Amino acid sequence: MKTKSLRTNRIRVNRALLAMLSAAGFLAGCGSVGKAAADDPVNAPHVAVAKVTRGDLSSTLNIASEFLPYQEVTVYAKVSGYIQKLDVNWGTHVRQGQLLAVLDIPELQQQLQLDEASVRRSEQDVLREREELNRAESIHTVAHLTYTRLADVQKTRPELVAQQEIDVAQGKDLETSASVSSAKDALAESEQALVAAKASLEKDRAMFAYSRITAPFDGVVTEIDAYTGALLPAGTSSNKGDQALCHLAEDRLLRLVIPVPESAVPDIRSGSSVQVRVPVLSKVFQGTVARVSDQVDLATRTMHAEIDVPNSNLEIVPGMYAEASLVLKEKHGALSVPVQAIDRQEEGATVFMVDRNNRIQQRQVQLGIESPNQVEVVSGLDENDLVVVGNRSQLRTGSTIQPKLVSNGLTGGGM
Repeated sequence: MKTKSLRTNRIRVNRALLAMLSAAGFLAGCGSVGKAAADDPVNAPHVAVAKVTRGDLSSTLNIASEFLPYQEVTVYAKVSGYIQKLDVNWGTHVRQGQLLAVLDIPELQQQLQLDEASVRRSEQDVLREREELNRAESIHTVAHLTYTRLADVQKTRPELVAQQEIDVAQGKDLETSASVSSAKDALAESEQALVAAKASLEKDRAMFAYSRITAPFDGVVTEIDAYTGALLPAGTSSNKGDQALCHLAEDRLLRLVIPVPESAVPDIRSGSSVQVRVPVLSKVFQGTVARVSDQVDLATRTMHAEIDVPNSNLEIVPGMYAEASLVLKEKHGALSVPVQAIDRQEEGATVFMVDRNNRIQQRQVQLGIESPNQVEVVSGLDENDLVVVGNRSQLRTGSTIQPKLVSNGLTGGGM
């Protein structure tokens, strides 16, 4: 009985060993088949690839901003007065020097009349003093001739002229000379008074001219703050609460204020062209980098830059949203690949290149200018080489693939 049990156990062990050996052989066979299938070009996976090409490449900086008027001012009255006439309203387009409003200033009109009267009186005083000077000079001329003749006679015939007569003639000569000097001083004083009167008149005329408020530049009235009959105070004080007439903005030339990142500061140049896209208008306008601060803000690490955009047709309204594209670097005939072909690691950038046998090789590459879709390859690849684009997670170096050529730009994916 015991011998029979031992035989049964041996048979079971032999069967188990046979089963294990059969299973191992089956698995080994499957592995060989799988490896053969992987190396079989017919069964190799289809992978999207792109050619390494040459072309013009540029690196751009895209920044969003809002349109601002080229210049914008709040128009105040220079002198206080009531609005007698208002020639503009909300949205009125005006030219430089165009009349905006007329103020009624009766006090200043009366002051002008007083100034004109003062000028006329001063002119009469000057005429009177000039006549007085002429009279004094005439009297002095007679007195001087009399004294001179008597003095000459005394020298030749002293017995004919008494000394007393000569002394009286000399006194008259000196007296009339003093009168001439006094008349000259009076005339000079009257002339100075006339100059002062005329200056006061011109000053008040200049102030009265401010009763006509005109546009300082071409623009559009964006806001009206006072209407006919309202009293406008003189906007010459520092009081910010003074009432204004209106707000005026120049809209035929607009500006975009953009913060340029520190990394792009060395490539920003005044005068360079900028593409400005206005989404709400579905149009692209040409702008120019007009001003840069040439200083990086320590708080934001950005530089203030302004782009001027002509708006002669008034299509753009200040406040609209815009996207500015600034060309930082540009290169012609650059060797480039799609951005999706680059794998960036800490040790450097690599690509999966497809050789002539359709096998994958990993290449180390050095990159240059980068655009949204393309990146320059400085070294590591040659023109017309094929590189894998898209997902590379299931690919390995040395694997055989079936390349599927796609355009050298945005692609639909990987495997």
